[in-house]
Amino acid sequence: MVVPAGLLEQSSDARQFIFEIVMICIAGISLLVGGIGIMNIMLATVLERTREIGIRRAIGARQGDIVRQFLTEAVLISIVGGLIGIAFGFTLSRVIATAAGWSTVVTTSSIVVAFGVSVFIGLLFGIYPAVQAAKLDPIEAIRYE
Repeated sequence: MVVPAGLLEQSSDARQFIFEIVMICIAGISLLVGGIGIMNIMLATVLERTREIGIRRAIGARQGDIVRQFLTEAVLISIVGGLIGIAFGFTLSRVIATAAGWSTVVTTSSIVVAFGVSVFIGLLFGIYPAVQAAKLDPIEAIRYE
């Protein structure tokens, strides 16, 4: 025997699952785009500062020092982006709650996870530009104009 209440509950569960999958896909695409943006910014920074990198290497900076410098910059960019994102999300949550009369909850754990993922993405997408900067030949980098 088919119970209408059971069918309604199944339909509601399926919609919730589909909504969660769509939100995960949107978040994944956003993280990928943000990571590529960080990588492009860092690659442009490496190109602009080629001469500086060459001078640092010539006076004794190791490859690890250069990698650390550019990874730190990438992480700082992602920290600032994460803080802006948290502020934007929290504000948007309050605006929606006020305008639509819905109850919205922003938990500390969701903020910590979002911030951690932001920093991780910055670190992950900053590795390639940092390694490229460290691989530059000091003599060629100093000559670069």
